Amino acid sequence: MTVVSLIDYLPKSSSPEPDDVYTAFASWAEDSGIVLYEHQEEALLAICSGENVIVATPTGSGKSLIAAAAHFNALANQRTSFYTAPIKALVSEKFFELCEQFGTDNVGMLTGDAAVNPDAPLICCTAEILANLALREGADLDCDSVVADEFHFYSEPDRGWAWQVPLLELNRAQFTLMSATLGDTTFFEKDLTRRTRRDTTLIAGATRPVPLDYEWRATPLHETVENLVNHDRAPAYIVHFTQAAALETAQALASLKLIDKDAKTAIGTALGGFRFTTKFGQTLSRLVRAGIGVHHAGMLPKYRRLVERLAQQGLLKIICGTDTLGVGINVPIRTVVFTGLAKYDGRRTRRLRAREFHQIAGRAGRAGFDTQGYVVCQAPEHVIENTKAEAKFGLDPKKRKKMAKKKAPEGFVGWSEETFTGLSTAEPEALTSRMHMSHAMLINLLARPGNTFNHIRTLIEDSHADRTTQLKMARTALTIARTLRDAGIIELADGHVRLTVDLPDHFALNQPLAPFALAALELLDTDGEEYAMEVVSIVEATLEGPGQILAAQRSKAKGEAINAMKAEGLDYYDRMNQLDDEEIDYPKPLAELLEEAFDAYRISHPWAADYSLEPKSILREIWEGHMSFGEYIALYSLPRAEGLLLRYLSSAYKALIQTLPEDIGGEELDDLTTWLGETIRQTDSSLINEWEQLTNPAEDDDIDVGRPNRAFTDNERAFKIAVRNTVFRHVELAANDRVDALTALETGWPASKWDASLERYFEAHDDIGTTTKSRSDAFLDIEKTGRTWNVRQVIDDPAEDRDWAMTFTVDLDASDETGSVVMSIEDFTD
Repeated sequence: MTVVSLIDYLPKSSSPEPDDVYTAFASWAEDSGIVLYEHQEEALLAICSGENVIVATPTGSGKSLIAAAAHFNALANQRTSFYTAPIKALVSEKFFELCEQFGTDNVGMLTGDAAVNPDAPLICCTAEILANLALREGADLDCDSVVADEFHFYSEPDRGWAWQVPLLELNRAQFTLMSATLGDTTFFEKDLTRRTRRDTTLIAGATRPVPLDYEWRATPLHETVENLVNHDRAPAYIVHFTQAAALETAQALASLKLIDKDAKTAIGTALGGFRFTTKFGQTLSRLVRAGIGVHHAGMLPKYRRLVERLAQQGLLKIICGTDTLGVGINVPIRTVVFTGLAKYDGRRTRRLRAREFHQIAGRAGRAGFDTQGYVVCQAPEHVIENTKAEAKFGLDPKKRKKMAKKKAPEGFVGWSEETFTGLSTAEPEALTSRMHMSHAMLINLLARPGNTFNHIRTLIEDSHADRTTQLKMARTALTIARTLRDAGIIELADGHVRLTVDLPDHFALNQPLAPFALAALELLDTDGEEYAMEVVSIVEATLEGPGQILAAQRSKAKGEAINAMKAEGLDYYDRMNQLDDEEIDYPKPLAELLEEAFDAYRISHPWAADYSLEPKSILREIWEGHMSFGEYIALYSLPRAEGLLLRYLSSAYKALIQTLPEDIGGEELDDLTTWLGETIRQTDSSLINEWEQLTNPAEDDDIDVGRPNRAFTDNERAFKIAVRNTVFRHVELAANDRVDALTALETGWPASKWDASLERYFEAHDDIGTTTKSRSDAFLDIEKTGRTWNVRQVIDDPAEDRDWAMTFTVDLDASDETGSVVMSIEDFTD
């Protein structure tokens, strides 16, 4: 369907009558081929009349159109409108959608990581962004309309405060709160009306456009899937609660014949030149060609978007993913299959709550495509096996009595058909206030003009928290204020509290520990050999740690320690005791120095107490190990964490280029940032491409192949650094006689050839140098001949004979195609 611009339908008057706005929006809908549901018309009428609206209608009932009406009404009245959502991916998706509806000049985005057109009248942002702005400016914030999507996040323990603060502070604004799982909204209706002096209308009870059918299955999953596909109930989303389980199911289902030849041809055509550049990408390529997608947060964005686009085109029969699908991402499906009704929530394994269940189940059934949606729940595996066994033994009670029933695994949190039925009919739990006080919240309040005491007291006493929590917040605020006073951050003058420092524009929104990183640079020896890498370690310590990668590092460190103990002849109990005593963990460069400095820093900068310093070595380990993105994923066997690693490296890159002065770190840090930026671009440029398409729209709607606008070799400096790193990776592995690892680099030599060459080398020399000097340009020669580079890496031998060298041929065209260095070894000899 062609998107008709809403801007063209805005009333000509700068202060139109509500009826004029209603008629204009209804005309746009009609011209766009949209027939408004009754509840949408009711919401539109309330919005145009200036009322707050709480939209508690089922998934698929057109809440996005109601949101568009709220934005349209604000723009028609020359006012500013904000759209908020819980995750950056949803904010980004909505940003591009609103750009189509309202034009790129009228829409901006703030996510903490990026600001696009921030002065636009319509702003998309995460809930935390709006909350911090509301604390800083209160009712004076240029915000006349707020559309809060996925408002059930109000109950999230760590983040719920961000959904509550705008309600408390922005009493001029008109609110549109939306979620399919709000529960009882009586409190919010009364509270919003009291605060904003606007009537509040509840839009609920709407008939779901696509009704849902609930079904319990006690058949093996592959049989359930075959049955769904054969009975025209695909596409189906198979819901798991771990990424590993999602991929495992997808691979297990690949043996089924889910699509015919014509469908395979259509998928191949849709894929076109899509670049599957990683190990997981190669697996995904095989799966999508079989009509099976995978979707979870650990994937590279380009792979997730590919699966979404293929699903939107109706080319996938099955998508195996995690429960993150419940957060509004647009993957159209007919059937939701729950593989279980219990999940680990970070503290314990528990059964799903009604809200969680309905968020996921509600994705079934595609408005405009399906007349019926289906929600299927698989019985626990031991129940399925027992059901099969009972069928085998028939109805004979004597035979059934002899049957050995399989028991549930120890500690298993089970579910039953009754659990499933209960969840399907249960109302979502009531939303619970999660309000609290933090340093950042208090400092933002202190930055607001006016009477600070009144601002703080009003926020606390008029919040939705119960009295006990309010008293706790007040005590916390007082404690924080004392630390700020002792640090000289605030002072009391003429009965008023004021800040003695200027806060950055986006205080507490992005890189909150960047000032500490700058201060910590003073602790380093600028002439030290490790200076550049120590700068990197300081920056890494200020970033949030990717838990899955750190856990893999810890596991590897413990494995190496155990192997070393085995080599020393220690028995099992001694090894375990020594592991406990030594507290072996992932690498933490400068940990002792930085933690001591951070303790001192928090005394003079108390708001830093809201954040944790996390010394770690991920970027530094990759750089010092001369590894590519794919090699690092392979080193720790983390194919499901490619997206996690990319996000971390992107955060590190932004921190390096935005935080550090230009003269910090010298040539090595310049090389690192140049290489890192291009590595990120070549690994996955799907989001960059999408942003660039805003100003240069493509004429066709082909699937984004994730290829950057410039080839890898176009950035010659970055490519040369990558070549140098790849070559020296060979040198380091050779120095440690790691023949298998050298072979795994796939540069052309089998293990036998590496083994023979290394044996010859070590007959001539005792070791291979791998110091900073060894990897300098003095030992490297690159001859450029057209689209081929001939590279010679001289070995730094202890006798300084420099008589041995590795020679390689680099294929520039192949490197551009893969987005990584493609080279072959020609020789390793004297």
